[in-house]
Amino acid sequence: MRKRNFVALLLAGSLMGGFSAMMAWQGPAPKSSETVAKPRKKSGDPDAPAEEKAPPKQEDKVESKFKKKPGEELPIGLPTFKSDVSTVQVDVAVLDKNGRFIPNIPRGNFRVLEDGVPQQVSGYNLGEAPMTVCMVIEFSNLYQQYWSSGWYETLQASYGFLQTLKPEDYVAIVAYDLRPEILSDFSTDKRKAMEGMQRLRIAAYSESNLYDALTDTADRMSEIEGRKAIVLIASGIDTFSKLTFDQTRKKIQQAGVPIYAIGIMQALREWLDARGYMGGIQRLDFLQADNQMRTFARESGGQAFFPRFFGEFPNIYRGIHQALRNQYSLTYQPTNLTKDGKFRKITVQLVNPATNEPLRIVDEKGKPMKYTVVAKQGYNAPREVE
Repeated sequence: MRKRNFVALLLAGSLMGGFSAMMAWQGPAPKSSETVAKPRKKSGDPDAPAEEKAPPKQEDKVESKFKKKPGEELPIGLPTFKSDVSTVQVDVAVLDKNGRFIPNIPRGNFRVLEDGVPQQVSGYNLGEAPMTVCMVIEFSNLYQQYWSSGWYETLQASYGFLQTLKPEDYVAIVAYDLRPEILSDFSTDKRKAMEGMQRLRIAAYSESNLYDALTDTADRMSEIEGRKAIVLIASGIDTFSKLTFDQTRKKIQQAGVPIYAIGIMQALREWLDARGYMGGIQRLDFLQADNQMRTFARESGGQAFFPRFFGEFPNIYRGIHQALRNQYSLTYQPTNLTKDGKFRKITVQLVNPATNEPLRIVDEKGKPMKYTVVAKQGYNAPREVE
């Protein structure tokens, strides 16, 4: 009998232990535990529950030391700030007839005109800085069919310029035919740009929408700070863009990104024209394309190049590097502060302050040099915020 009772107690204990283990495996009990930091009780009644802290009253807030009361003037000497003062920055490159940068021009020899009105130059800086370059490459079946002369020259110019960039330069690759496509984003890693350009093998479409690709890239780069530029490698022909030539000019002027254009197929065009393979309309189309690229480059503060031989490419790359890395950075506060959103034309001149005549620059032999002042054509004034 005692043995049976002992066995029954043993089974009951095992069942109770298994039930407790099952309850523990299902999770903690819904009853919440007490918090570690208990609220302080009232000093009068030790057993009374703690009350929540009342929010601060309005009169308990600390007032500002410089709060202006009705009829009271602010203390004298407090700083004041104006939000309507604007500063215009103009990057200027002075180049000789061979496209080489002319250094060591004093600040007093620069004269900046805005809509014909002289401006006071407040900032002057000369230096060499890394570049931020976006290469916009035409790649369509119009002139870049696989293994054609235009295809080979396009790749030769693109890879050649990419190899001249320094390790600290940022570069992005954009190819366009019917629409622009970003092959690689801005990066200092040239391997990414090389990998992106590996896709330039077989073109997809026969359209060449230059205007759309150029304005889209300029808009994206308008907010980038520092030395920036677009290197355009194209024929200059536009076939099916949504924008017109005038609309493209305005958008390029507003973006303020200099364009350095390299026109391809110059030697091929002359070879075909000399043998009677080009008609009058086609010849006029190419001349208009060259003029468009010159206009985009000039009005954005860049340059246009039209090489006839591959041997000209190194000098072109060198000229682009000198114009971008070595620049005179001028700043001024415009006298016309009207916020009407209109285009303000900028003219940069080199003058002799003593005689107010054009500056005379001589070479090592003392002979006068012909030079070109490259700067953006203007900017759009801000508008009033409503």
